[in-house]
Amino acid sequence: MAIQLYCQECRAYVPLFSKKCPKCSALFPREGRKYRVDVTVKGKRVTRFCDNLTIAREVEGTIRGDLVRGEYEIATHKTQKIVTLSDVWAKYLPWAKDHKKSWKDDELYYGKHIEPRFGKKALDAISSLDIERMKTEMKKSTNRNGKPYAAQTIKHQIVILRRLYNLARKWGIYQGENPVNAVQIPRVNNEKTEFLTDEESESLFKVLDEWPCRDSVALVTFALLTGLRRGEITKLSWDDVDFERNLVVLRDPKPGKDQNASVSNEALDILRSLDVTSQYVFPGENGEQRRGFKGPWQRIRKAAGLPDGFRFHGLRHHFACTLVSSGKDLAIVKELLHHKDIRTTQRYAHLKPDAIKQAALDSAALLIPKPKSDKVVEIKRSSDRP
Repeated sequence: MAIQLYCQECRAYVPLFSKKCPKCSALFPREGRKYRVDVTVKGKRVTRFCDNLTIAREVEGTIRGDLVRGEYEIATHKTQKIVTLSDVWAKYLPWAKDHKKSWKDDELYYGKHIEPRFGKKALDAISSLDIERMKTEMKKSTNRNGKPYAAQTIKHQIVILRRLYNLARKWGIYQGENPVNAVQIPRVNNEKTEFLTDEESESLFKVLDEWPCRDSVALVTFALLTGLRRGEITKLSWDDVDFERNLVVLRDPKPGKDQNASVSNEALDILRSLDVTSQYVFPGENGEQRRGFKGPWQRIRKAAGLPDGFRFHGLRHHFACTLVSSGKDLAIVKELLHHKDIRTTQRYAHLKPDAIKQAALDSAALLIPKPKSDKVVEIKRSSDRP
């Protein structure tokens, strides 16, 4: 048969009007079917794939006529190998390991959400409608904690798919359209700004003063006084600390290149107080680099009575908010936070409500003209005398 149905699940070719695949029992959908055109004339064979039966029949007639007339040149119409999403992923993962720090997240999301749906499908067999259906299914599903998937999680799946298609085109293994271009990406409002009130800050420091694990206390206090990310702090080695110039070197930070970070004398005093033999300033088990701090932070946060949603990263927000609220220039705060774009700093460095309230209270004194004193008036009068 010149035209066959192509099973996108097991890649088998079956009779044209089959309702399900005899090999894997997958049902053929009414929409989104793929057809294989296979024409052989005088020992010459040409195979093509189409997304529409009408087009498949037209392609079949055109190829058959060209072959009969000897006008079809096989060399210039090579049958293209079907490239599936899994084929692209196999090339993408090694690339991501070299170019992305978050490649493990991509690997997790692909295996859980993308591969089961699209892994076996040819790239040109995945439609924007298929991706929209994935969005809908995820919105109605729940994660392992029983909560609906966040918009950010759904967005991440679509971003991965878009990147796979774009790289497939860049690498020359796919020339078709990117179906993600027609998909509406979920809007995400993740501009969460956290800061401690004066009472919460006082409570936290009180707990830290009495906390039995002094290594945990040192790490939290150092984060409070520097605004550094947890990953930057746990990577610190003693060779990265310059006590003379009040600097620490951030190795492989989020922005990319190693950077020097200015820190206060009080922050360096915390490091001087540590008694560790590891090469790392804040080591984990067996003196190796610490991999996490979630448990200790949750216990400290709970003891201090901080909000349940207050993250360790919130200490960085609090650092930025405090500096801006005290009048420090936003450009300086940007450098202390090591942001590439000042717009990122603006997201972190919102003014504390107390600072805004105080500014409102002070505004009248700044705006209303001050009355001239009697002394000034008297001086002016005396100057008018001959």
